[in-house]
Amino acid sequence: MFPVNLPNLLTVLRIMLVPVLVAALLGNTPAGDVLAAVVFALASLTDFVDGYLARARDSVTTFGKLMDPLADKLLVVAALVSLVSLHRLAAWVAMVIIAREFAVTVLRLGASQQGVVVAASMLGKIKTCVQIAAILAVIAVHGEPVWVSALLYSAVAITVLSGLDYFFGVRRQLARLQAPTDA
Repeated sequence: MFPVNLPNLLTVLRIMLVPVLVAALLGNTPAGDVLAAVVFALASLTDFVDGYLARARDSVTTFGKLMDPLADKLLVVAALVSLVSLHRLAAWVAMVIIAREFAVTVLRLGASQQGVVVAASMLGKIKTCVQIAAILAVIAVHGEPVWVSALLYSAVAITVLSGLDYFFGVRRQLARLQAPTDA
């Protein structure tokens, strides 16, 4: 059982919205894209709200630390895979984003085993906002208007840059830990 507080409930809600998003996208229902866009927007909003509330109310939990990023990744990966299967998103775009998310998660786990905590960077937060906007645009807008393509390619570029930023940041932190100290 997890500690019941509003931030954790929002995280669980986000996880529960993932199959709703997929069903709305892949089901042949009237206004499915509208429902999918609303669900994706709502789920994304819970991501911003739960972290803020956890810090503001001093209710950060181990469950939240583990499940919040997992819920984020489930939401993004489910949307990307669904959009690829609908031929509304190039598979390489989804793979770049998914590979970065996986690599940074593994990097964080490895760093934590070395005693290094990898906090979310500003570039990582910008990446999340641009990814959400791009995915929402692909869900809500049919066709390939130039602005949607520009937003999508911006998301890919920022995704790659933030992944490199995390990699080199962790590398610097680990090098500092291993450097001999002068006494």
